[in-house]
Amino acid sequence: MNGLPARRLLLVHAHPDDESINNGATMAKYAAEGAHVALVTCTLGEEGEVIPPELAHLAADRDDTLGRHRIDELAAAMAELGVTDHAFLGGPGRFRDSGMMGVPQNRRPGAFWNTDVDEAAPYLVEVIRRVRPQVMVTYDPNGGYGHPDHIQAHRVAMRAAELAAEKAFRRDLGEPHEIRKIYWNRIPRSVVEEGFERLHAKGEESPFPGIATVEDVPGVVDDSRITAEIAADAYGSAKAAAMRAHVTQIAVDGPFFALSNDLAQPLFVKEYYELVKGTPGVPAGEREHDLFAGVDG
Repeated sequence: MNGLPARRLLLVHAHPDDESINNGATMAKYAAEGAHVALVTCTLGEEGEVIPPELAHLAADRDDTLGRHRIDELAAAMAELGVTDHAFLGGPGRFRDSGMMGVPQNRRPGAFWNTDVDEAAPYLVEVIRRVRPQVMVTYDPNGGYGHPDHIQAHRVAMRAAELAAEKAFRRDLGEPHEIRKIYWNRIPRSVVEEGFERLHAKGEESPFPGIATVEDVPGVVDDSRITAEIAADAYGSAKAAAMRAHVTQIAVDGPFFALSNDLAQPLFVKEYYELVKGTPGVPAGEREHDLFAGVDG
């Protein structure tokens, strides 16, 4: 269709680095296989905490230049994953990082959380109608862990998917397109628990001063909720490299990583999803191993 690759995947994330942590191996795998992988990031992540002391001046309470810096981090991460189609919702800086839930930044003008969903969604509709993805990946209604920008990214992504398919909506944004399958980022509790068991087994050899808990990992659900698992071991190094590219936000040490809280978490190469729209490409009770399973164009 119009020269587009046969398989087209769109991911919608809240901040730079979310994509690499949640979907880095999946993105690298499909990009390497020739699928069109497109990423839309909703904010620049201006309110993020900064890990390296030499870059602390970038933070919002100092120079407030972290967002501009994270544009370059995201570009470097995408180069590691082989993804060339990545953009910020409405353009860089259109919507500002809202900070954690309940902080004053939630209410500032231009904050993503403080933006009407129907104001933000058309920017994503335009991307959907350009890329014409069969598959979209985003967060669950709680944003994985309750961050306002993650919740808003979920709302905007789901609304935009509806609007993009409506024939009467904004034909200036492109021809209508219906996304065949929508997945939410998930991870089965058993996998997370096993990962932390490995981390605790290292004892004093743990690469970070503290260890996180299962509750610190976004998107953990009962194993029965998982409908797809993407085993992309060959792309584990690309995922780790992409995470390292987000140097202000992530520290990676072997099969583990930490955010600004310096608490170690397992780095998962196999990535998991829950199908929430569309027809599974496998019999009931089985897990898909391809997000495009059952999609025929």
